[in-house]
Amino acid sequence: MKDNTASQWIVEALEQHEDSLVRYAAWMLRDPDLAREVVQETFLRLCREERSKVDGHVAQWLFTVCRNLAFDTRKREARMTPLEDTDIGVDSRLEQREAVGEIFRFVETLPKNQREVVYLKFQCDLSYKEISEITKLSVGNVGFLLHHALAAIRKRVLSESTRRKP
Repeated sequence: MKDNTASQWIVEALEQHEDSLVRYAAWMLRDPDLAREVVQETFLRLCREERSKVDGHVAQWLFTVCRNLAFDTRKREARMTPLEDTDIGVDSRLEQREAVGEIFRFVETLPKNQREVVYLKFQCDLSYKEISEITKLSVGNVGFLLHHALAAIRKRVLSESTRRKP
């Protein structure tokens, strides 16, 4: 019975966070298969972690580990990518984003740190505090980045809608 309760918290974390982690890793890596591998490794590391060390902040722990593994994977993949393949897919990614919508395209034009906090806030539904712990930025800095990102998006949306009017 003890094994069931000991592993139940991991099963609950998996059920609650797996989809968001896969989306986050896929966003970072631009590759759903690599993203699933990163998330699988994230949960394997959770299985090896003492529950007492992550209790009360499982989401932050998972996203931080996932983020670090995704960065490592991106570095490893970049070293293995032939130079002629580096620009492949830029046009197709832009075409796919058009289907998602204009605002998402504007998010992609933001500086990397703003994109990341916007993604964590609105795609993963994390709090400023959770985002702060994942990115190692202060809560105030997270708020500042979100504020400026949303202001830039608002400005672009208004300018595009004004440009389209006859």
